[in-house]
Amino acid sequence: MRQLKRYRGFTINPLWHLYRTVRFGKVVKNFIVIEIGRFLPSTQLKHAFYKKGLNIKLGEHVSFAYKAMPDLMFPELITIGKNSIIGYNATILTHEYLVDEYRIGKVIIGENTMIGANVTILPGVKIGSGVKIGAGAVVSKDVPDNALVYGNPMIIRER
Repeated sequence: MRQLKRYRGFTINPLWHLYRTVRFGKVVKNFIVIEIGRFLPSTQLKHAFYKKGLNIKLGEHVSFAYKAMPDLMFPELITIGKNSIIGYNATILTHEYLVDEYRIGKVIIGENTMIGANVTILPGVKIGSGVKIGAGAVVSKDVPDNALVYGNPMIIRER
């Protein structure tokens, strides 16, 4: 089960009131850092840039591939263990805006984990260590250590 904080009580969808839920200046800063970072050719530069500029908790040797996308609103809720890879165009979300509520949840990714190309990780998910997630999967629930995950809907296999 995803670990989410829910904020309800909106008569108009909460995305319409976006800047009541997150500061405008923070979104602008994060947007600039992420857009520059997505195109940096060096994973070492990207690592340092995201760690310092977005306050993401990154272990040693975490690599973000070209166009990988950390959350724009709350990137500080992302933790990634050492020696993990975030694949091409993968998206890590820590927020979701719905018609009548918005939700926020930490995303924790273990050590030595590979997130494939075009994977979407939803808020409030914990992914264990030694996990391999195949391209295009939507990670909508917790994943145990050493699992192989693929498909949509997500299939989890022990390795």
